[in-house]
Amino acid sequence: MTAPQITDPPLPPERRGGPPGPAVRPVRPLRSRLARLGTVGWAGWAVRAPLPLALALWLVALPRTRLDKMGDLGLLQALPAPYWLGLVVITVGFAAALRDKRLPQRWLAGYVLGLIAMVHATPSLLYPTLRYAWAWKHIAIVDAVLRHNGSVPNAHELDIYNQWPGFFQLNALLLRATGLHSALGYASWYPVLANVLLIGPLLLIYRSLTRDRRLVWGGVWIYFATSWVGQDYFAPQAFAYLLFLTVIGMVLRQLANRRSAGPAPSGAPPGARALSLFTDAPARGGWRPAPLALLLVLTAAIVTSHPLTPLMLISFLLLLSLPRANRAVVLPVLAGAVAMTLLWDATVARPYIASNLSDVVGALAAPDKNAVSGLAGLGQAVPGQVLAAWVDRGLTATVLLLAVAALLRRRWRRTPLPLLLVAPFPLLLANPYGGEMIFRAYLFALPAAAFLIGTLIARSPRFPRSGTAVRAVVLLALLAGTVCGYYSKEDMNYFTPQEAAAGRYLAENAPPGSQIVVLTADVPGFELRYDERVRTVLAQRAVADRRELLADPASVLESTMSDPRVIGPSFLVLTRAQVAECRLTGVFPQDTLGQVRQAASTMPTLRPVFANRDAVVYRHVTSVVGQGPFARTTG
Repeated sequence: MTAPQITDPPLPPERRGGPPGPAVRPVRPLRSRLARLGTVGWAGWAVRAPLPLALALWLVALPRTRLDKMGDLGLLQALPAPYWLGLVVITVGFAAALRDKRLPQRWLAGYVLGLIAMVHATPSLLYPTLRYAWAWKHIAIVDAVLRHNGSVPNAHELDIYNQWPGFFQLNALLLRATGLHSALGYASWYPVLANVLLIGPLLLIYRSLTRDRRLVWGGVWIYFATSWVGQDYFAPQAFAYLLFLTVIGMVLRQLANRRSAGPAPSGAPPGARALSLFTDAPARGGWRPAPLALLLVLTAAIVTSHPLTPLMLISFLLLLSLPRANRAVVLPVLAGAVAMTLLWDATVARPYIASNLSDVVGALAAPDKNAVSGLAGLGQAVPGQVLAAWVDRGLTATVLLLAVAALLRRRWRRTPLPLLLVAPFPLLLANPYGGEMIFRAYLFALPAAAFLIGTLIARSPRFPRSGTAVRAVVLLALLAGTVCGYYSKEDMNYFTPQEAAAGRYLAENAPPGSQIVVLTADVPGFELRYDERVRTVLAQRAVADRRELLADPASVLESTMSDPRVIGPSFLVLTRAQVAECRLTGVFPQDTLGQVRQAASTMPTLRPVFANRDAVVYRHVTSVVGQGPFARTTG
């Protein structure tokens, strides 16, 4: 009887001496995937279940939110208990997920995306109109660029956007390509999109510094949990900031790829990549043409879109070029950024640079004032806003102090992180940026600061169970400060449909040459067709003029709206959000708009032409004929 032959399976091509065959990834059947999920165990489900539970609580909270309850603390007063419980659940779940080394990274990514949705998608889902007056202004600029097919004439104080038009030209190009008539349709979701897109550059930066996924995702979470500044709305700053982080990430990644391999020197932090250490070994070569060309394109987009971000980029690249080992990679990018910024500022942006050069020189002599941002006005801000302002400042100081502590404790001083942390702050000497420069510097330092804080809390301590609780408490405290800063002014950032209707009325009925007068600029659509109209903001006048308005509103309104230099009719617009801005910021006493409206209602030269629950529009008439009950207006 012949014995059965045992045949071995054929060898793969590479083992037979031939070229390797294509990599084939085995496809697991659905049954095996379900079986694998069944072996996760209770501990595995304990770190997975909080994410869907938190999102469910968030979805339950949205229809229960009462926007009419917004007051001195904005959405903090309007959101119901399930929302806050959801934030607690998702934070505790993420803190526990950092402990689980076997948890797939997609779950960590899911937690981060869930946090972004709960914080940044909430206003987009709740508000029926676009949030924030500055976003409405940028909508108007895109509209003007689209109408003029380029530079906008008669832009007056908005001419600065003609000198840095990249963001607006890109949106105009998008509208032409898609056939849309306005950016208003997608601008409401811009904060969500901007934050989701930031995950890519942050991962690029953090993975260039460490191989430890807990540090990477811990840093990403902490970034979004401490990013309270709110520069994510439809604006050139958010666009340029995304490109800025992409450039920095590509530079760090190139340093990682080009640095000679070898053991990390003694004193390197656990998990650090050799790329980030200040060694004498230079990066092997510089850039290939394609990546360098992409970097220069991104830099050009930054230079043409925003005046501050190119200076920040130059500051970062200059400090990164200090270690000799980095120069082959960093100097070409730095040279391109400097050359493009100087060329742009000397040509296209020259009018703005020339007219504001004295302010820059003056700022250099008073760097302490550049770091000050406070509430100032003729009135007094409400206590809730004073509290929120102190929370903002406290969170900023806490984040920076924790980052410095991490540098000292976790031995990250020999990495580029100290350079990335301090790079924004020299610009405090050059420009007060409306008193906000310290917070702009914080925004640019935040990626490095968030990673450093992650090194303090992401790694499992000696007692992992109590460590998870401590980690969750720290993350919740940071997130609470961010939510306070991000949501506390929503009563003035939110516009009702009735207010938006007043803006549409002006856009459709105010002829070219008209004057639009407002108490504050917190009016949706106030800048629409700004190239055809005169816009007067009473809150932006000199202090003496504002005091005169408080003393005699009728006479100031009459003199303003009968200005002989205005060739068209004048309109006065009073809205709910202007009341909120006066109350929250103290720019005027809280009852100022009521006094102005009372004076307007008794003036024979002002006629209401549009009114609803949240807005009223008056038109100034040129003359009054007759007296008493027989009086009538003309013009």
